[in-house]
Formats: sequence, C-alpha cells, structure tokens
Amino acid sequence: MVAPPVAPGQPVADTPPARRRRDVRGTVLRIVFAAAGGGLVHLSFPPRTAWWLAPLGFAVLGVLLHGRRARAGFGWGVVWGLGFMVPLLRWTGEFVGLIAWLPLALLCAVLIGVGTALMARVSTLPGGPVLMALLWVADELLRGVFPFGGFPWGRIAFGQPEGWYLPLASLGGAPLIGFAVALTGFGLARLGRGWRRALPLVVLPPVLGLAATPLVGTAPDRGTAVVAAIQGNVPRAGLDFNAQRRAVLDNHVRRTLELAEDVERGRAERPDLVIWPENSSDIDPFRNPDAAARIDQAVAAIGAPVAIGAVVVDRSDGLPRNTVVLWEPGAGPTDTYTKRQLQPFGETMPYRSFFRLFSAAVDRAGTFQPGTDPEGFAMGPAKVAVDTCYEVAFDGVVRDSVRAGADIIAVPTNNATFGYTEMTYQQLAMSRVRAVEHGKAVVVAATSGVSAIVRPDGAVVDRTGLFTPDALVARLPLRGEATLATRLGAWPERVMAALGLLGAALGLTMQRRGSRPTPGAGAGEEETDGGPAGAA
Repeated sequence: MVAPPVAPGQPVADTPPARRRRDVRGTVLRIVFAAAGGGLVHLSFPPRTAWWLAPLGFAVLGVLLHGRRARAGFGWGVVWGLGFMVPLLRWTGEFVGLIAWLPLALLCAVLIGVGTALMARVSTLPGGPVLMALLWVADELLRGVFPFGGFPWGRIAFGQPEGWYLPLASLGGAPLIGFAVALTGFGLARLGRGWRRALPLVVLPPVLGLAATPLVGTAPDRGTAVVAAIQGNVPRAGLDFNAQRRAVLDNHVRRTLELAEDVERGRAERPDLVIWPENSSDIDPFRNPDAAARIDQAVAAIGAPVAIGAVVVDRSDGLPRNTVVLWEPGAGPTDTYTKRQLQPFGETMPYRSFFRLFSAAVDRAGTFQPGTDPEGFAMGPAKVAVDTCYEVAFDGVVRDSVRAGADIIAVPTNNATFGYTEMTYQQLAMSRVRAVEHGKAVVVAATSGVSAIVRPDGAVVDRTGLFTPDALVARLPLRGEATLATRLGAWPERVMAALGLLGAALGLTMQRRGSRPTPGAGAGEEETDGGPAGAA
C-alpha cells in the first residue's frame, strides 16, 4: 500500500522508533567519549606521570567540536570539562562533602564550555586548530580571574612537570605550555582530515619544548645556599588538624631541634636558612609569649633565620592574617609577609549569607584579610620570594614576588585539611612549573606533606612522605637572572588570548557573510549539530 503524499504544510511523520533508538545510543556514546576525553586530561596530572595523555584528551575534544555550532560546542565542552574537573577537584570535598566539590567542578566545566562554544565555531576555518588552542589560553585566562578572584587549579601546564613541554615555561610561562599541549591535541584530531597539514601541528609543539631545554638556566649566578624545609606533621588530618594548635607548633619545634642535633653531630649540613610551613604556628607568637619562647628555642638551636607560617591577629582591626614571620637568632621576629591571594571557602567565604542557606559549615571558613606587599625576606645569603600555598597557582602573584629581587622561591603550605588526596601532588607540580618559569629553585615546606626541594629545571631533589615528620636539607643555586617568561610577564597570555578572540570574531563574521542566501539559491552549511546541548 502506497502512503499518501504529504500535502504542503502538513507535518512530516515522526522519526521511526529504530532510528530514534540509534540516535539516542549515538548521543550516549558521544557523551561517554567526551567525558572520557576529559578524564584522560585528569589522568595526565600528578601523582601520575602520564603527561602525554593530555594531548590525547584534547584530540577527543577536537573531534567532538569539529563543524559544530556554538550551542553544541558548549554542551560537549561542559561534558568534557566534567570528565576533567570532577576527579581533579575531588580533594575539595574531602572533609566538607559535595557542597564544595561538585558545584565548583560544574562551574569550572561551564567556563570551559564557554571557550569550546567559540572553538566549535572556528574549528572549520583555515588554521582552525591554532585558533582553538589560542581560545583555550583565553579560557584559562578567564578561569584565572573569575569567579571569586579566579580558580586556576586545572591549568594544563600544572599537569606537565614531567613532560617534553615543560621547558616552554621559561619562554612564555604556564600559558605557553597550555597552548602547546592543546595545539598538539587539536592537530591530532585533524590527522584524518588531511595529515600533511595536521602533522606539523602535532609534532612542532613537543619538538620546540625539547629544543628549549638548553635555555632553562640552572647556574648559580649569585652563589649557593643550604636550605632546610621542616615538616613537623599534625596531630590528625582534616578540618580539625589545628584543634591542638600547640601540638602543631611543638611538632615543628621538635623536628627543628632534631635537625640542629644532626648538624652538631655532622649528620647534616648546617642550613643558611630554614622554611617552616604555613600554619606551623596557629598560635599568634606576638600575643602568646609561650609560643614565642618555643620558636626562639628552635631558632637559636639551628642558628639560622627561620620563616615561620603563623596566624597573626592584627591589632588595628582584630582580624586574622595568614602571615609568614621572619625569625632570626638573637633578634626574634624582624619581618613579615602576609598572604595576598586568599583561598575562597577556606580563608574567606564569599557570599557567606547565601551559602549558609545550604550548609552551616560555611561559617567554618575564616575572615582572613589579604596582604598587599610582594616583598619577601633577606635570609642569610638568599633573597627569598614567599608564595604561600594557594598563591603558587596564580601567575601574577608568583611573578610579582620574584620580580621583587628574589633568587629563590619558598612555598610554605598546609595540606592537612585535604588528607591523603591528590591535592598536595598537584600543588607540588605547580611549584615545579614555577621553578622553570622563573629559573629559581623552589623550597616547598608542608605541615603534613608533601614537602620538597626543587631545582631550577623543575627536578625534585628530595621529598617527604605524607603525615610524617621530616626535614629536607639541600644546597641550592641562587639565581638572580630573569627568564624571558619573567621579563615578558602576562604579555604572552594576553597576546595569545587576544589573537584567539580576534580570530573567532573574524571567523564568525566570515561565516555569517558566507551563509547569506543568494537569490534563487539555498544557503548550504557544512557545520553539523547534535550534542548534549541540542541543535542550535
């Protein structure tokens, strides 16, 4: 029986059930594929050393975005971003549950989706992979300033401390690494569409990274210094690690006294300077004479200036500061550095009254006040840049402290609130990238681990385990020479982001003009729809 013809204006029959099922299965498989692509990028991050998985994750993203419209590109980007961010940020919910972890991961994924919406629109243009990689830099720039002052934790460079791309940090900082990794991946996605044009995009970024290796300076142009990092450990992991605050201080005093004994017995070299972790004295030594006496005892025994992470209550307003105090033998406290980039939902609580509607735990967040001075300390023969914990994730914060004249970088940190999660390894990777970016040795001192000594080429000289008292001692080069990345500052990132946005704007303009119908002809489009966000 022949079906009657469809009259003009009559709705077309519904899609056959079998085809609908195939479409649903295809969409589900693509969603799994997208999430797996983001998961590959997560697996490239420490504590794993599979840095080469990151370009493969971007290749998946490139395949998904090719020829899509903006709405579909946004949807695929969100799914890919969730596959990346949900496992990466698992540490944020270790002791406070899902209220911080999943909303933060979703927000980061949505911001990634903003970038992938533009990437989809330029994916078919000449030089599409390059434009897409430039737009990735722009997207990381956005996440570095928004929301809550920025959350740059998932920057691609921070997963590359072992890889071929790392030397690029000395030329253009973390943004250049992110561009190179993304370009490799987007080039891989194009291999099936013309390998002769795509192959250079795949090969050139890692080759340039390897070629830049000799440019990573390690020579001590200001001499050397023996540096010690003290890890005293905490009574217990979790948010209540400092419930026995005197125990935390006593642990660091004890481990410093043990190191002093090792020095006297010839088992360790005498340090020129000592770094204690963030929050190693949650008792304000300016208000508590007993705490000051214990610190004096440790500093006198080791016979070297000690940088001590302390919670200090300012007399002017009665509010706390996350402060590093320079304590010198025979002189006591002589200088301070106050943390400038505070951690939201920890040291501060944005929109406290709003978030209190969802959880009373928000009132456990602090009311810390930020500092403004990037100047570090003169400690023995070294000029030390101090970047406390969360600050090491921010390009500008570290750069300003280095430009203040530093020849070595100290990263005092407290990771006890995140237990045995991957957070401390991710943060150590940031310190390794900063070492290459600025050509400086880095000393990471953590309350509970992982503490580490890092050379200017990013190599780890020594490191501690988790939740064990320890002391690391090493002779490190003091380097005053500024890398190209230090001298150029934020300009490489700004230029790459601007080029990506300009290319997207020009590309969209060209596509609109090309899609205008001509009299008597239809306007065909090469781009395709489909995805979790639906058709555009």
